[in-house]
Amino acid sequence: MSPNYYNYIFLYVVVVVLCLVGFGSSDFEQDKAECGDKLVGLATCLPFVGGESKNPTPDCCVGFKDVINKYSKCMCVLIRNKDNPNLGLKINTTLALRLPSDCHAPFNVSKCIGK
Repeated sequence: MSPNYYNYIFLYVVVVVLCLVGFGSSDFEQDKAECGDKLVGLATCLPFVGGESKNPTPDCCVGFKDVINKYSKCMCVLIRNKDNPNLGLKINTTLALRLPSDCHAPFNVSKCIGK
C-alpha cells in the first residue's frame, strides 16, 4: 500500500480517537484541538508498530523526530490513550517503545505519565 494510504488512515484514526476519548477533561479538549493534524507524520510508522515490518523506515523516523521535536505534547496525548479500544489500531507497545532508539531520537515516555 502507498504511504499516502497510511497517512489518510492514520489521520482518520487519530481524529476519531481524539473525538471519542476523554471528553471529561478540558485539557484533553484543548489537546484534541491542537493535535488532530499534527500526528500525521507518524502514519509511516504504522507497519513497524503494527508488527508488519522489522524496522522503522527512514520516513517513519523523519516523522517521529518531527512530532517529538515540535509536538511532544501531542505524542503524550497518543501515548496516554494507547490502550483505548477506540484507537482501532494494532500497536505493539514493545515495538513502539523502540522508535526513540531505532530512529536515534531520544524521547522520555515517562514525561507523558500523569500529565
